[in-house]
Amino acid sequence: MSVAAQKETLEFQTEVRQLLHLMVHSLYSSREIFLRELISNASDACDRLRFDALKDESLYEGDGELGIRVEYDKEARTVTISDNGIGMNRDDVIENLGTIARSGTQHFINQLTGDQAKDAKLIGQFGVGFYSSFIVAQRVEVLSRRAGVPASEGVRWESDGEGAYTLETVELPRRGTQVILHLRDDMDEFLDGYRLRQVIRTYSDHISLPIVMPKEATGEEDEAPGDETVNKASALWMRSKTEISDDEYEAFYKQVAHDFEGPLTWMHNKVEGNLSYVSLLFIPKRAPFDLFNREQPNGVHLYVRRVFIMDDAEHLMPRYLRFVRGIIDSDDLPLNVSRELLQHNRQIEKIKSASVKRVLDRLESMAEKEPENYASFWSTFGRVLKEGPAEDFGNRERIAKLLRFSSTHTDSETENVSLDDYIARMKENQTSIYYVTADSFSAAKNSPHLEIFRKKGIEVLLLGDPVDEWCVTHLGEYNGKQLVHVAKGDLDLGDLDDAEDKEEREKTETEYKPLVERLEGVLGDRVKNVRVSHRLTDSPSCLVVEEHEFAVSMQRMLKAAGHTVPAGKPVMEINPEHALIQRLQGVSDDGTFDEWAHVLFDQAMLTEGGQLDDPAAFVRRMNRLLAES
Repeated sequence: MSVAAQKETLEFQTEVRQLLHLMVHSLYSSREIFLRELISNASDACDRLRFDALKDESLYEGDGELGIRVEYDKEARTVTISDNGIGMNRDDVIENLGTIARSGTQHFINQLTGDQAKDAKLIGQFGVGFYSSFIVAQRVEVLSRRAGVPASEGVRWESDGEGAYTLETVELPRRGTQVILHLRDDMDEFLDGYRLRQVIRTYSDHISLPIVMPKEATGEEDEAPGDETVNKASALWMRSKTEISDDEYEAFYKQVAHDFEGPLTWMHNKVEGNLSYVSLLFIPKRAPFDLFNREQPNGVHLYVRRVFIMDDAEHLMPRYLRFVRGIIDSDDLPLNVSRELLQHNRQIEKIKSASVKRVLDRLESMAEKEPENYASFWSTFGRVLKEGPAEDFGNRERIAKLLRFSSTHTDSETENVSLDDYIARMKENQTSIYYVTADSFSAAKNSPHLEIFRKKGIEVLLLGDPVDEWCVTHLGEYNGKQLVHVAKGDLDLGDLDDAEDKEEREKTETEYKPLVERLEGVLGDRVKNVRVSHRLTDSPSCLVVEEHEFAVSMQRMLKAAGHTVPAGKPVMEINPEHALIQRLQGVSDDGTFDEWAHVLFDQAMLTEGGQLDDPAAFVRRMNRLLAES
């Protein structure tokens, strides 16, 4: 392959040009993070080689001692970060350094606020760490050769970060990657060995590979030159908990989670016996940008006997706990374990079950003993935890205990009511937990279905998030109490109803039977039937679905998302105490009655968050009726 023929100049992807500009001009005060990111990339490259070499040991090319090297040259004004990991070929370099379509870059750019401290936290999280090089460098060179390919197929990449880069094929006897940063004039602080060591120990002390630097000259003529390992270069999770400080745990979390903040809490456990493994799991303080992407693999890394096997092993943590970060290191799994094997591995199932238990244990303890921390956790990750009852039947009751909701007890949008709180406040003869769903908190709070409950002082949970109905439907009951949707089925308050109220309703139903039949005749296929309401006190009408059906608001959201929703007809209930319904009894003109019947239905549909089939017809009817009155 001709070297000269392979040299060319290529343009950066548009998003990369935007990103490079922001790196230089917006994140200047957080400049030391470039070293953290480049060392992290080097560590990942070594882990990848170690994994690939399980199948093909020749990839080591006779050099199995993996490591990272950091050095500087004051005269040349360069800082160089090298590794002997997997390396890159020409296509890898173009994909990883010229385009970043898969790294969430546009979302990263949109998240930048102009607050340098906060913006810096996003870099590693969004996978754009290499580009932090341009915070300190006016020009960057990358020399790389992929393990297993001839020395003549090395690649040299170079850019000044202004919109283009050059690429050429070069001879590289040594596999791996070398990043050479030509520093800007005002970056002298990084041409100092003490400063570089300080940054490495702050951000990368727990990288399990040795990070070496040349020894600093002391002026002793007899001293032999050599290298020194700057970091501890040991697997932190294998050490005893009593030997690890909180600062060390936090530093390790920042490395594995690519987070600038420390975690909210962590769990470190060692299991010995028939199944031996170590787990170190963290719950973050803040949500990653892709938290609500259920298809995004989870953030728990799998090791086997300290050898990194795969990242984001989704078989180690269920999706509803996808915010958990950390590692699991097993002594019993084979080194060549694959994702396919993990799917049917009993040991993995046991490890996963125990890990879930530890996370739930920690959350329960936090909820009981650290309510402020739990409130912070819930505001960040509560929506994800609500997926649990549908996903994890075995832990359904435990997850339910951790759930928090808004309710009519305070009418506050803050979700701070547990199901145990609700049960503690239940009426003496109350046997069910009542809730209402809508497409927002405001819609739930103002639902007409709450009117009878507010009148009788019965608390109702206000569920205004799309995941809520999914959650409570799969939960079904808690602590022996059925969860009942106040807008589904024929409302039966049981012993909470007075005998006099029941007798009065029976009389009213008989009195309004002709009106009900007339409304059914006009509305036809729009309704399953019409009946006198027991739940309304202020509104003229409402819509009710069967107990097994989705609420009207949920049906609308599912249709908008492209899902097929089984066809069903709602029941319309009318309030005999409302002046409009009472007046409707005396309307003899069929045309006017028809108009009112459809308006009552459409109003009820809108109140439920539903969508009208013909909004223009609704407006015309309203205008005519207003003009007549």
